[in-house]
Amino acid sequence: MLPIDLEYEPMEALLIDKLPTGEGWQYEPKWDGFRCLVFRDGEAVSLRSKSGRVLERYFPEIESYVRALKPQKFILDGEIVVPTDKGFSFDLLLQRIHPAESRIKKLAKETPGVLILFDILADEDGQSLLEQPLESRREKLAKFSANYLLNKKQITLSPASANVEDAEKWRALFQNKLDGIVAKRLDLPYQSGNRKGMVKVKWIRTADCVIGGFRYSADSAKAEKGDKSIGSLLLGLYDQEGALNHVGFCSSFSAKEKKELAKKLEPLIEKPG
Repeated sequence: MLPIDLEYEPMEALLIDKLPTGEGWQYEPKWDGFRCLVFRDGEAVSLRSKSGRVLERYFPEIESYVRALKPQKFILDGEIVVPTDKGFSFDLLLQRIHPAESRIKKLAKETPGVLILFDILADEDGQSLLEQPLESRREKLAKFSANYLLNKKQITLSPASANVEDAEKWRALFQNKLDGIVAKRLDLPYQSGNRKGMVKVKWIRTADCVIGGFRYSADSAKAEKGDKSIGSLLLGLYDQEGALNHVGFCSSFSAKEKKELAKKLEPLIEKPG
């Protein structure tokens, strides 16, 4: 039996404008993906999002990678990403949240995900590490990686450094794979559900975009019209020839705002062309 249940809340980050410096901080890349807690207890494997959503249904290949690891008990903290030739694609991640199992399996084969690990909450003996400081947990995660993740491309260890200059170099090194940088307190135990032990600086680029469409949230698949909510807005920019090109999405809305957006946008739906 694992020391925590599947509803356990992961550590969160406080958004700030500038990275802290000085002793006592560990810097890590902030990957552009889905946060994921990984639970393994014998044959039972579960992947949980930051909000508690079950993810193994949408990322069956990640579940398979976890099952293939030698240890039978552990809890890991990481990020699911989908690599492309241009970096990591958040849009391809969003496509996985789909009601059709056949569609998910097709995408899992065409654009398989990768799990990037940055913390360990229970070791390979199932012993809790929650009360240990990050400095100790990172050492144990590095050992876990050395013992079980060598030559495994689909589950990898995220880089980390106590040197803020290394963190500044990651922007050029990883380019379109990052959403920013996080800094974590090395002396603190795991901070479940709060922002006391971790801060983040996001790299922001702005543009005035056209809303070309939207995706419903996964919870809206069986909802009646009028009760549906938006999962994300699809954004576009016009090129010099006047063609509207998809450039990204926007999904940072509250549950209330997502329902309000659905009511506003549904009457605007037109046939393609």
